[in-house]
Amino acid sequence: MTSTRKVGVAVHGLRPEAVTAAQEFIAGLAARGVSCWSRASSLQVLRRNLAEHTLHELPSGRAGELELVVVFGGDGTILRAAEWAVPHEVPILGVNLGHVGFLAELESYERTTLVDRVAKRDYVVEERLTVAVEVRARRGGELLWRSFAVNEVSLEKRARERMIDVVVDVDGRPLSRWGTDGLLISTPTGSTAYAFSANGPVVWPDVAAMLLIPMTAHALFNRPMVLSPDSVVDVELLAHAEPGGVVWCDGRRSVDVPPGAHLTATRGEHMLLLARMSNAPFTDRLVRKFALPIDGWRDAGRLRNAPEEPHAH
Repeated sequence: MTSTRKVGVAVHGLRPEAVTAAQEFIAGLAARGVSCWSRASSLQVLRRNLAEHTLHELPSGRAGELELVVVFGGDGTILRAAEWAVPHEVPILGVNLGHVGFLAELESYERTTLVDRVAKRDYVVEERLTVAVEVRARRGGELLWRSFAVNEVSLEKRARERMIDVVVDVDGRPLSRWGTDGLLISTPTGSTAYAFSANGPVVWPDVAAMLLIPMTAHALFNRPMVLSPDSVVDVELLAHAEPGGVVWCDGRRSVDVPPGAHLTATRGEHMLLLARMSNAPFTDRLVRKFALPIDGWRDAGRLRNAPEEPHAH
């Protein structure tokens, strides 16, 4: 008989360290009477070296029964888990076994206390804005596709040698027309992802906002913009913009769009819920992840010599 407490586990199955860490976590929670559940795609790799009935299959559509999803991998693995956790409003706790890992709460060497803290529910949940997108064949036309993004929605050119031509409205008013490689509509969480590479601003995650960033636009006014979180952004891919473009959400889900297509981006219906085990400020995480020079700051030595603790994005 399984526990009434259910914790989800997601893993980067091609990283042996991530699989081992996930298996240790599952066994540790089982010993404390908490059952672990995983989607079918991860079951085979995770069940190796685990006692029978230690890990259960999470049926499609029942993620809402979980109290938490613990993810072992990098930001890509967290984004993959977010595809099914966010619509069910299940908190995500990431253990970074990837590279930069901005979405993760813990680094790999910090996972020793993970079992105890999850078993005791010793964490708080932070809410983050998401962005929703609808794509239509033309303004007011047939709905082709809809999705949401934790980091960003991007409209990109389909042909490498050609730019796309777009007209952008904000809150029903025309903003600008750009010939550009693409356009990003980002959340504050995504400001350190694709938007960062496109020279967008770094936005602290507790700021409620959407970012609009033209990518290498051929125009005098091509600056990144910070919008209200309740803004409505309409983008029309002009009819002569052959062969069309591609809309991506978090670099994971995409749809090809024809010339004349129209997309609308708004605040997402569901928030990204991130579990945190520390009150450390975002500034510290930014310094650590990008190895920013802080020599000369009055307490730089104290920060450099102190043992590292979990930080939140």
